[in-house]
Amino acid sequence: QVQLVESGGGLVQPGGSLRLSCEASISMYRMEWYRQAPGKQRESVAGITSRGSTNYQDSVKGRFTISRDNAKNTVFLQMNSLKPEDTAVYYCSARNIGGRTYWGQGTQVTVSS
Repeated sequence: QVQLVESGGGLVQPGGSLRLSCEASISMYRMEWYRQAPGKQRESVAGITSRGSTNYQDSVKGRFTISRDNAKNTVFLQMNSLKPEDTAVYYCSARNIGGRTYWGQGTQVTVSS
């Protein structure tokens, strides 16, 4: 069973920064960050393949950066210029080459003054 361990969430003021980390127990082809705000559906924020190809949701482009350390099976999400609307539970997702997807337990990000 693949395990994903997330860390780095917390409370930050608008305009601030946070860095999320997610370590997988084994190497995964694609790793992605999702988020879910209260009363809303879970949405993709950013994704990265093992080769470094990335994609972002339009609302975070230019503010968030996804990266990964393949040697440590870890993906990062650097979040800058945070806005109150970024408040959500952030989930790490990892997919293997066969298409099976695994999820982390989620980490709360709250942007508030």
